[in-house]
Amino acid sequence: MIETDILIIGAGPTGLFAVFEAGLLQLKCHLIDALPQAGGQCSEIYPKKPIYDIPGFPEVLAGDLIDNLMEQIKPFEPSFTLGERAQTIDTLEDGTFVVTTNKGTQHHAPVVAIAGGLGSFEPRKPPLNNLKKYEDNGLAYIIKDPEVYRNKKVVIAGGGDSALDWSIFLTDVASEVTLVHRRSEFRGALDSVEKVQQLKNQGKINLITPAEVTALHGVEKLDGITISKTTNSEEDILLKADSFIPLFGLSPKLGPIADWGLDIERNAIKVNTFDYQTNVPGIYAIGDVNTYAGKLKLILCGFHEATLMCQSAYQRIHPDKKYVMKYTTVGGVTGFDGSKKEAPKAVVKAID
Repeated sequence: MIETDILIIGAGPTGLFAVFEAGLLQLKCHLIDALPQAGGQCSEIYPKKPIYDIPGFPEVLAGDLIDNLMEQIKPFEPSFTLGERAQTIDTLEDGTFVVTTNKGTQHHAPVVAIAGGLGSFEPRKPPLNNLKKYEDNGLAYIIKDPEVYRNKKVVIAGGGDSALDWSIFLTDVASEVTLVHRRSEFRGALDSVEKVQQLKNQGKINLITPAEVTALHGVEKLDGITISKTTNSEEDILLKADSFIPLFGLSPKLGPIADWGLDIERNAIKVNTFDYQTNVPGIYAIGDVNTYAGKLKLILCGFHEATLMCQSAYQRIHPDKKYVMKYTTVGGVTGFDGSKKEAPKAVVKAID
């Protein structure tokens, strides 16, 4: 059985930053994630997508943010159970918890922090008959590496931020980019909509609206797509295509966590805003997985929630100790590996 101070379920940015805040309190963390690597959606879905609202970073790629977080927590030696889903939780007589994964790995901790982002998720798929035939053969629901589309003819379907942003990005990668949306209006950021319109005017994006992809073609791999206009009787459009990427969003699900006796509201876990604890003492929820009045699903908000959660967890684990917070600029950062980062001390020298 794996023993730790704080068991974190979810190794996305919020879960990773919680390791750092816990480390400052000399608390050990272990993380469980169903994905095969740390980073959550930032690593799995959009590692090359820029993020603009991380304090101190005017622009940072999602994958680079995860690399930086992993480097930041390295001194606190976190351990991981990856590729396994947290399945059940049992409360012991002393108030501690045992969490067992779908593969039978058991973890024991006095504090559990659920940082599972949107939970488990599946892409929303278009209603086409032969999707499975082309999955991994020209059809993809997420973009991990844009270089896969270098010099390819790419068709993207969707009307949100992801469809707009990737259409813009791939104009510098693919030989041809076509964006299809069933409405003439888009629901993404205004500057992205305007950028797509500019690229259309420059002949860099083939924009087809209102329309839908209605058929996929190809013997072994995808090589063509049928597009049907939705508002008139125009003939269908048959496009040559190497890749089709429907970006209709994700369908989030809490999965087994929904059966843990926690207060759930609209597929999110209700918490208080004092320390982001759930209705079960000792179980916290931080990041996009939680909900409360005024909740904003931003990475920076998850960082704040992780910080307060760790302070509360320290008091739960050490009820007889009083922790006096010291700024890292004063106390530095002492890692479990013996490393020490601190500002140079001023030299006091007597004057003759």
